Amino acid sequence: MDLLLRRRAAWAVEIMDLPDCDPQALDNTYRQFAVINRMLSGWRRLYVRELRPFLAGSSRPVTLLDVGSGGGDLPTLLWRWAARDHLALHITGIDPDPRAAAFARRRPDVPGLTFRQAHSADLVSEGRQYDFVISNHVLHHLAEAQLQELLAHSQVLAEKAVLHNDLRRSPVAYALFSAAALPFRHSFIRADGLTSIRRSYSRRELAAVAPPGWVVRPSSAFHQVLAFSRD
Repeated sequence: MDLLLRRRAAWAVEIMDLPDCDPQALDNTYRQFAVINRMLSGWRRLYVRELRPFLAGSSRPVTLLDVGSGGGDLPTLLWRWAARDHLALHITGIDPDPRAAAFARRRPDVPGLTFRQAHSADLVSEGRQYDFVISNHVLHHLAEAQLQELLAHSQVLAEKAVLHNDLRRSPVAYALFSAAALPFRHSFIRADGLTSIRRSYSRRELAAVAPPGWVVRPSSAFHQVLAFSRD
């Protein structure tokens, strides 16, 4: 393996993406994502900087679509932050993987928070629109054609802005996560997290595949956002 991660490992496969992976370990992975995403993904900063100002200035409930929502921890977290700020946020989380959708639907019912098994193309066909479209740790999973399709769908679905938050590949991120993920047992967190870093884009690579109108911005220390805005 290239220890400096100079080349994106687009050929690498994450265990959780395999249809025959261990179901208990997969459920543990979805469960542990709640800790990982809260600690490392940078969404608190994105919520405060990108979402909360629009929520606070809106006279109606704001709608948000989370594409590839996995076990549903991020939509739940965003909903809780908005509720704590006394702001109305209606969130739909979609994932084409039936295992992820089933896990998310087992979460306690929350008014204004909905999960369904669906692809972004399904929502485009249905004529749906949302103020914001987001994703977290999705871009690096996609082949280039799938990435372009997601970005095209996002522009159709979003009335305000799109925020696709993803890892930024670096040897420092790889080394730190390798150590930090050791306590996460009986799941795919560590193995798949390291593969995710190897599969993720550098800032230059992501900018090179982004269509016109999209920009790459730093998110947290080892994350970046591919963003689109109608402002």
